[in-house]
Amino acid sequence: MKAIIELTSWKTSQARALRAAKRADAGKSVSADYHLDFDSMANLFSDITPARMQVIETSKQLGALSVYALAKALGRNYSNVHRDVRKLLELELLARDEDGKVYVPWKDVVLNVSLTGDTLAA
Repeated sequence: MKAIIELTSWKTSQARALRAAKRADAGKSVSADYHLDFDSMANLFSDITPARMQVIETSKQLGALSVYALAKALGRNYSNVHRDVRKLLELELLARDEDGKVYVPWKDVVLNVSLTGDTLAA
């Protein structure tokens, strides 16, 4: 399973959910990928900052870590990393294990941004 972060319209998100529901109702398999949709570039880059992408990348590379160990690995201030981790947990791009360590629960994290705006016009 992967997390797919993308810029898309509400209408497109609804259509994807409806297709998945119809497949499930028909007894067919449904993609287990996690879609995190944003309706504007400003909203996407407000939540998915370069620093937060670095948190995801480092966590993916190093595995489950305490926030303190993650901050140390990143060479960043603990409180700033803690704030980023809290937001990434809220967005479900990070998770906590039974020991309270944070990790990336996805096999891959993909960022899809179309500059043509086609996804927002739908």
